[in-house]
Amino acid sequence: MQPHRTESIAKLKESIVINKITQLLKTKKILVSDGAWGTCLMAKGLRAGECPELWNIERRSDVLDIAQSYINAGSDMIETNSFGGNSITLKGFGLDRRAEELNIAAAEISREAAGDSIVLGSIGPTGKMLITGDITKDEIYDVFSAQAAALEKGGADAIIIETMSDIEEAALAVKAAKDNTTLEIICTMGFDISAGGSYHTMMGVTPADFTNIIVDSGADIIGANCGNGIDDMTPIAKEIRRTSKNIPILIHANAGKPEYENGAISFPDSPSKMASAVVALIKAGTNIVGGCCGTTPEHIVAIKNIISDYDFTQ
Repeated sequence: MQPHRTESIAKLKESIVINKITQLLKTKKILVSDGAWGTCLMAKGLRAGECPELWNIERRSDVLDIAQSYINAGSDMIETNSFGGNSITLKGFGLDRRAEELNIAAAEISREAAGDSIVLGSIGPTGKMLITGDITKDEIYDVFSAQAAALEKGGADAIIIETMSDIEEAALAVKAAKDNTTLEIICTMGFDISAGGSYHTMMGVTPADFTNIIVDSGADIIGANCGNGIDDMTPIAKEIRRTSKNIPILIHANAGKPEYENGAISFPDSPSKMASAVVALIKAGTNIVGGCCGTTPEHIVAIKNIISDYDFTQ
């Protein structure tokens, strides 16, 4: 495992503490994140098998429009179009040597749209499995180190490691980002409900397991995203909060469970439906609310309205 910029970053962190989200939570109580990026990209014409991150260069104005639409909807923070921007995933498109360029561009676009709002540099899984020997720990660490550093260089305020299912890969990603940037680190996993009503990742990790391991790995904010509609996120948030009393929790729910009809995917939850579950999420201990697959700026407007009207004295 190569340290990249670890030594210099460690020295820098001794004098600079960049905790924009944590500080903002002290004054705003609940923050609103953005919604789905893939949904919006597909609405603009992204085709199956096309690299979303290449749009940061070839269709920059479309990516900027998505970022701006979430700021206009009231998001306190927006992500970057870099979920699949690690060099391993990009290699499938023949773009692995352009990883730094594509991630810097992703962060620059969201930075332009965000203004003084917060930019979350999005990092998704590699798609390779440690358990099968497809990839080594050192390779994962190095890949995520490079991506996180590029996102910081482009202007990200925090790194969000999301949609993870392998706890070991998630912990390596947190360490890589923590070692090689000065930014706050968010980590989320996708949890499914079992027949018995408990929640776990596809590899059997529970929200409690996730919380203990990822907090120990150095994450500043943790949570859940994807897989579930917003109603199913409340029990997950409760389990995370029972496990850790103080860690800020971020929830990015889908707009309901995906439905497949005639070869097309749709998401059933309307903006008002998602908004109706926000208070339960807040009471469960959630600090940041946004959306994942199927959500749009209209969903974020509805969520923002609920949070703006919420009585924090109750």
